[in-house]
Parts: sequence; structure tokens; C-alpha cells
Amino acid sequence: MPAYVIVNFDVLDEVAGAAYAVAAQQSILAYGGHHLIAGPVPEPAEGSWDSAGFAVIEFPDMVTIKTWYDSSEYRRARDIREGKARVSMLFVDGISPGGFSHQAQ
Repeated sequence: MPAYVIVNFDVLDEVAGAAYAVAAQQSILAYGGHHLIAGPVPEPAEGSWDSAGFAVIEFPDMVTIKTWYDSSEYRRARDIREGKARVSMLFVDGISPGGFSHQAQ
């Protein structure tokens, strides 16, 4: 079942941010992941948003996400961004087609 990495970020150093993006993308591809969404601030429909960037990355499963995150390839990318970006990251399992149902009472 697919799993997802959801990221909010603010780049504080554009040069380091560009270097991080290259290293991170290489590591993501090496572990079978791909970006579904990557870009600037989404348009908030409710509440507020305080990050300059947002990304959603799909991986084959949660085990692969955790392997990627702890890999030497992604560790190198994290070292590049250390102190040069603010990042909030979530790991979430996807649902299989038809796997979510909600019935109103």
C-alpha cells in the first residue's frame, strides 16, 4: 500500500536549498519515491498557513519511507539543509482503493 511523506518547509539559504533539492530528489528516486506535489505555498481554504513551501512524496510503502529517511543518501541531503531550512515532515500510510468508508449517522 502506498505511503506518503508530507513536508512543509521554509528555505533560509537559497544556495543550500538548491543543493538539498538535488540530493533529496536523487535519494527519493533511488528508493522508489516520486513527488506528487512540490511547490510554493498552497492556497489555504481554511485556517492559516505559515510555510513557504509544501511537498507530497509517494513511496511504495511505509517500510520504504523509513528506509529512505534513515539512508546514507538522504542523511547527506539532511546534512546539506541543516540550519538552512525549517522543515516539518509527516509519514502517513495511504489507503487501498475502497478502503475508506464513512457513513453519516
